[in-house]
Amino acid sequence: MAYPDDLLSSGEHVVIHKHPHWKMLIFPVFWLLVVVALGTYLAGLVGGQSWGFIALIALAVVAVVLVLWLTVTPLLRWRTTHFIITSDRVMYREGVFKRTGLDIPLARVNSVRFEHSFVDRLLGCGTLIIESASDEPLEFDDIPSVEKVHTMLYREVNDNPEDDFQPRRLDGRA
Repeated sequence: MAYPDDLLSSGEHVVIHKHPHWKMLIFPVFWLLVVVALGTYLAGLVGGQSWGFIALIALAVVAVVLVLWLTVTPLLRWRTTHFIITSDRVMYREGVFKRTGLDIPLARVNSVRFEHSFVDRLLGCGTLIIESASDEPLEFDDIPSVEKVHTMLYREVNDNPEDDFQPRRLDGRA
């Protein structure tokens, strides 16, 4: 899904648009399976009881609340988190109800590096670390294909025409 073009400035285009790596969804899927299996087991236990109908309603309510909390919320958080590199800036957007964003102009990026553990290497993701004019480096976790993103961001920073600043001599000559 492309990032909305109406949020970009004129002449700006998206180079990379990523959501966090799918590994963020492992625990939500695990909890979905646990809630469904446990709910099904408990429903089978109370189904034949005289008070079974009320127990089934209570189980359904608890199961729905747990699925919303443990599965749907992380899925929405994953889906609404965007890491975008454009021709002018690095953007990070996250949130469902409370939306937050961060923009770093490419001209302000001092260095780019990445880290990934052995498991991250197996899964094809990692942490991208961007050092800019801010006090502390910014870390973006669970970026898919972090090495490719690192290379692309490095190219964008170093190929940016704004970086080709030629100082002028004080006497006015080129």
